[in-house]
Amino acid sequence: MEVKSEARIAASNQRKAAHGSASNTAPEALASHVFPVAPRPETSVVSAFYPYQTEIDTRPLLGRLAADGWVTCLPVVVALRQPLTFRRWYPGEPTEPGKWSIPVPLSTSEPVEPDVLLVPMLAFDRHGFRLGYGGGFYDMTLEKLRATKKVIAIGVAFAGQEVACIPRDEMDQRLDFVMTEREVFRCG
Repeated sequence: MEVKSEARIAASNQRKAAHGSASNTAPEALASHVFPVAPRPETSVVSAFYPYQTEIDTRPLLGRLAADGWVTCLPVVVALRQPLTFRRWYPGEPTEPGKWSIPVPLSTSEPVEPDVLLVPMLAFDRHGFRLGYGGGFYDMTLEKLRATKKVIAIGVAFAGQEVACIPRDEMDQRLDFVMTEREVFRCG
């Protein structure tokens, strides 16, 4: 979809600018917000993402969530056009290079299935749609997980990545919440 390709270029530049102006304090500000989902014994696995390029760093938030009782994990790209898998991981534990050299938990780490996914993005809107890199990994993963259980998707980005409206199609999975260094809001 050419509209999305053009939007990705603009969004990538917008994220670089947001990263440059907010990257020093944003991870701690993000971690200081009230998390929009409370941990429960039956649904307490949360997946974050290791920061790639100019993505906001979710590791301080993930560390706080682990201290609050969540089981924490990171996604792993298995293959192109396939849903992500997840391995248990706590900030500070060793990682190994995954696809595109993105750090992932060691292959010996326990596989888990998240109930809440912190989702990276190039841009987002208030309706709950996000623009990713175009591989469809999170959309496929959310579709697969949501077919079997209730899963909450929380987009995580710099506030400067917000746009009025994201171009979307039938494959796009909606976010339930968005968290930035400035605020947390329910999408709708």
